[in-house]
Amino acid sequence: MVKVADGVSLRVIEAGKVGDGPVLVFIPGWSTGAEVWRQQIDRFAPTHRVIAFDPRSQGESTKTTSGNTPETRAQDLHGLLERLGVRRPVLIGWSQGVQDVAAYVERYGTKDLAGIVLVDAAISDGADGMAARPEETATQFKMFAVYQAHQNEYLHGMMGAIISKPQGNDAIERLVTTGMKTPPDVGVAMLVADMFGPNRTPALKKVDCPTLIIASAKSDEMAHQQAAASQIPQARFEKVEDSAHAVFLDQPDRFSELVTSFAANLARKQN
Repeated sequence: MVKVADGVSLRVIEAGKVGDGPVLVFIPGWSTGAEVWRQQIDRFAPTHRVIAFDPRSQGESTKTTSGNTPETRAQDLHGLLERLGVRRPVLIGWSQGVQDVAAYVERYGTKDLAGIVLVDAAISDGADGMAARPEETATQFKMFAVYQAHQNEYLHGMMGAIISKPQGNDAIERLVTTGMKTPPDVGVAMLVADMFGPNRTPALKKVDCPTLIIASAKSDEMAHQQAAASQIPQARFEKVEDSAHAVFLDQPDRFSELVTSFAANLARKQN
């Protein structure tokens, strides 16, 4: 547990050691925690210092009734990196974690980052997008009510939708158990802040470090992710076939191959 703010501590998994490559910091999605990255932690620990964590109000980290937004989680992340003495990491954000990375860039820029990896989510245009997509917005709000009333069933259904390949050793149950640790009212507040809060797309103009955008070939946000890549001078876009939203669980070898190549290129540039 690492204290990152008054009354807020984050549960952290740290593995590996400092080597030639950059530190890899894995940021999970909504209602998940560090354990969702277990395969990647094990894969990269022999060659990199690897950090994964439960964001506030998720997993084993402190539950708060305020600050459950990408903007506050970005401050938590900045505090975590300072306390762990991390210099020029690669931030790897998935799903909600993409919003957290965008909020981090908006507040702190990218001068202290070696690179960014955004995994299968478009940076949110916030409340500005509600009028443009009213039916989609209405559907999302209906799902909030289902989640609040039937959290366990909702999480089981969500995991079945975002993971398309069999996962061994009761992995789905463990993910649901982690998700249940977030109070449902807080979980809804997170989703509203993620999707309908500030327009974070201006952060794209602040990204001046190498960036890798990884999308599921089935992603509904594919066009938005490709557009984001086109706005970042040093961005590379990669599509992963035969995977759902959790591309690193459905296709862990392909995901690791992409991140390995990206990190190796960063190491060569630093040397």
